[in-house]
Amino acid sequence: MTALPQGKLRKTHHFALNVKDLQASRHFYGTILGLHELTGAEVPETLVELVKQGRISNFVTPDGWVLDLFWEPDLSPPNPDPEQQFTRANHLAFDIAPDAFDEAVQVLQANQVAIAQGPVTRPTGRGIYFYDPDGFLLEIRCDPEN
Repeated sequence: MTALPQGKLRKTHHFALNVKDLQASRHFYGTILGLHELTGAEVPETLVELVKQGRISNFVTPDGWVLDLFWEPDLSPPNPDPEQQFTRANHLAFDIAPDAFDEAVQVLQANQVAIAQGPVTRPTGRGIYFYDPDGFLLEIRCDPEN
């Protein structure tokens, strides 16, 4: 056997980001983007000690996968210009209902989040690209309105 058969991988389990300022990132993902931060008994048993030490925070997305934020206080991007993509990852996209898209844009603007591009309208829907506190590119997108 040289490959997993199609369908063996069941779902996305988690996505992990290294962050320089854990409190700023917690505020960004929890308060500005409104993701639910796992606390208390919600924290996976394997991560409880790291959470207690303040080295990691975990958020869950509306569709159930986990975003892990690992505190790396000495982290610096290879390039201070966030438009220079510094990993093989391009961006992380969050889906939103079309009637809530403009509200999301207003929230980003009100919080002075750095916008990379947009809002843009394409045949696939609308999107806005922006940076988290560490310069990682994110997108909020919606399907076209019918």
